[in-house]
Amino acid sequence: MHNIIQIAMGWQNYQLYEFQHKKLNIGEPDEEFAEIGFSPGKTLDAKERMLQDDMTKERQRIAYEYDFGDGWRHRILVEKFLPRQINTQYPICIDGALHCPPEDCGGLHGFYNMLGTLNGKPSFDRKQTLLWLGGSFDANHFDLHAVNATLNNLDEYIADLYETEKCCHLLVRKVFLSLSVSIVSKM
Repeated sequence: MHNIIQIAMGWQNYQLYEFQHKKLNIGEPDEEFAEIGFSPGKTLDAKERMLQDDMTKERQRIAYEYDFGDGWRHRILVEKFLPRQINTQYPICIDGALHCPPEDCGGLHGFYNMLGTLNGKPSFDRKQTLLWLGGSFDANHFDLHAVNATLNNLDEYIADLYETEKCCHLLVRKVFLSLSVSIVSKM
């Protein structure tokens, strides 16, 4: 699910993350971060613990945090379980809006400051921010087609990301064959 969220949000997947459900923390265990308090409790390795084991009921919620420094916290809601449609490629994004905050922008406060700089008068800060963003940033842009094109190649995305065999990640994909989730970002 982490990789699917990364694709939908347009992030580059280079920060630590963690799912929290009941008293479980599932993510990438990192002793260094745990020692300084970023990851409360023992984090179970997401490569060994599948979220499908915990997402079994409609209206169930799971918390997701990405980038412990910027603190992007999300609530994931299981809306309903649907029968799999034969000619549909899963996972699939059915809708989206707005451009996600870029990596390392400083969390919610930094993102709003960045938008203020971009919407302000031409200045050195605006020029530097645009340079950091690669030349442009349209806060209203969401490319549903691009998200689904990447989701359609999820196994390749994961293999490229982790430089591992594709077959090791097929289980991740199976989680979403019959599960409809809504990702709600609290901004």
